[in-house]
Amino acid sequence: MSTDQTIPDTMSAVLLTGHGGFGKLEFRTDVATPMPGEGEVLMRILAAGVNNTDVNTRVGWYSKSVSEATDSGTSVGFDEVDDDGSWSGEPLGFPRIQGADCCGRIVAVGAGVGASRVGERVLVRTMQERLGSPQRFHTITFGSEIDGAFAEFAVARATETYAIDSGWSDIELASIPCAYSTAENLLHRVDLGAERVVITGASGGVGSAAVQLAKRRGAEIVAVCGASKSAAVAELGADRVVDRDCDLVAELGHDSIDVVVDLVAGAAWSSLLEVLTRGGRYATAGAIAGPLVELDVRTLYLKDLSLIGCTYQDPIVFENLIRYIENEEIGPVVAGTYPLTDIVRAQEVFLEKGFVGKLVLVP
Repeated sequence: MSTDQTIPDTMSAVLLTGHGGFGKLEFRTDVATPMPGEGEVLMRILAAGVNNTDVNTRVGWYSKSVSEATDSGTSVGFDEVDDDGSWSGEPLGFPRIQGADCCGRIVAVGAGVGASRVGERVLVRTMQERLGSPQRFHTITFGSEIDGAFAEFAVARATETYAIDSGWSDIELASIPCAYSTAENLLHRVDLGAERVVITGASGGVGSAAVQLAKRRGAEIVAVCGASKSAAVAELGADRVVDRDCDLVAELGHDSIDVVVDLVAGAAWSSLLEVLTRGGRYATAGAIAGPLVELDVRTLYLKDLSLIGCTYQDPIVFENLIRYIENEEIGPVVAGTYPLTDIVRAQEVFLEKGFVGKLVLVP
């Protein structure tokens, strides 16, 4: 192992001890510092973003036994959560260090990794390749199936850590990996061009990233969000902002939209298919308002629509994000920062949804 400094035996970290409420988050100062194995790097964490997936994993919302919106059970958890409460649908090992967003600096490398990487400031890809899987869509999540960034140090595969040459602050960079890669993946999977696109949940971390990234592609953007956030979302590049409680069909008209990028789902979901033009594409990576929706299959096949679920990410998605940042083609949207010790307060503020963009934790 090659290092640039003495690595302490123990570190501070937040341990997730099981599915449930805020009480399942335990801040500790005596957690063993991980060491990099073959093909891995050890990073000192500089900053870590807060994401819906952190909360969803904590409460077990991904379990098929849960049908409520993502703001249900966030303080105390759900009464019953099956073993499928993770992104992968496989049981999590506890305790787990969460944190899907990681900006860090490499301080040590394992066997097979060049010593020249020590000292690099890096971003870690959130959705990672599952080693040994022959199938393209098998993936693991940093901070879910493996330990993440809610700690002083973290280990990741060298191939999943990307050096970044940017004048952005550590906090700004930490707002990128999960939300922006999710947003870019949605646009990548529908091959968005200079078309008319609806983006729901446009004031959140993924939604606000999608607005910027869709504008970069030359799209005409209709953003859907709460009325109090419409001005901020418009500043990010939305051509039109409509209230999330509006009648979307009445506002936009039938068959008026080429692409829908949806993070909300819920009771109003069917209206998104109504506004899609014939041959339109719908892509989703979230269900903030609830995962169960009503589909009239006739709308699907008579309009020749394509419905695309987006979790797995081709490597080009994150590679493109690094390039966009280094070329100053996009910008960060950070609404606030908190010390790692205040993770519960940060998640409480996150769940209040009174801001646009991302919240970031600093060890």
